[in-house]
Amino acid sequence: MTSLNPHPKNDLASQLRQLGLKAAAESIDDFLARATKSQWSPHMVLEELTRMEDHDRHHRSLERRLQFSRIGRFKVIADFDWNWPKKIDSDIIYRALTLDFIKEGRNLILVGANGLGKTMIAKNIAHAAVLAGHSVLFRSASEMLDDLSCDSPHLLRRKLKHYARPSLLCIDELGYLSYDNHAADLLYEVINRRYERRSVIVTTNRSFKEWNEVFPNATCIATLLDRLTHHADVTVLEGPSYRVHESEQEVARRKKKK
Repeated sequence: MTSLNPHPKNDLASQLRQLGLKAAAESIDDFLARATKSQWSPHMVLEELTRMEDHDRHHRSLERRLQFSRIGRFKVIADFDWNWPKKIDSDIIYRALTLDFIKEGRNLILVGANGLGKTMIAKNIAHAAVLAGHSVLFRSASEMLDDLSCDSPHLLRRKLKHYARPSLLCIDELGYLSYDNHAADLLYEVINRRYERRSVIVTTNRSFKEWNEVFPNATCIATLLDRLTHHADVTVLEGPSYRVHESEQEVARRKKKK
C-alpha cells in the first residue's frame, strides 16, 4: 500500500526548510527536546516556533541590508571627540542620528576639510538606519560615478534605479577628485530621482561655491545644488585634521618608549 506522506518521517528538517521555516529546521532536535522537557502545550509550541522564526528572519534581513549597504568598518560615534573641531553643529548631527530626516525625505550635507570625522559621522548614521530597518547604500563619489559610467543606455537606467531605490544614499568624499561634464550629469540624475522622495547624505571637502571646480564647465551644477539643498541640513566642520593629531600622538608615544 502506498504511503500518503511523500516525505520520510525522519526528514522533518527538510520539510521545514521547504516550508521556509529555516530556524526550526536548523535546530529541530534541540527545539523538540526543549518542548518535551518543559512539557509545552501545542499552543506554546506554536508560539515559540513563531517567535524563533520571526527573530531569525529579522536577523537574516539585517545581515542582508548590512551587506548591501557596504558601510564597512568605522569608529562608533561614542568615540568621536566633539571638542576637536573648532566649529561643528552637534545639534544637527544628533538630530540626524534619530533618523527623522529619512522619514521626511530630507538630506544631510557635511562640509569640511580632511580628517574631521565627516565619513565617521555619515557611517554611524547609515549604520543606525540599517539597524532601524531602512535600506542603505554607502558609496564614495568616485565609486558611484565610475559605476554609472557605462555605454549601454539600458544598463545605465538599471543602475540609476539602483541608486534611486534605497531609503538612504550616502555619497562620501565628493570633491576629492575632479570630474567631467558627463559625471556631473550622472550625479544630477541620481539627486533628481531622489529629490523630495528619499534622503541623501553627502560628505564633501568643498564649499558649494567650489563645486564648479569639481565639475568644470558643467551646466547642471546650479540646478543640482538647488535640489540637493532644498530640503537639507548643512553643517560645516572646521579645524585641523584629527588623523594628523593621532599620528603625532603615536610618534610621541614611540619616542617615549625609546
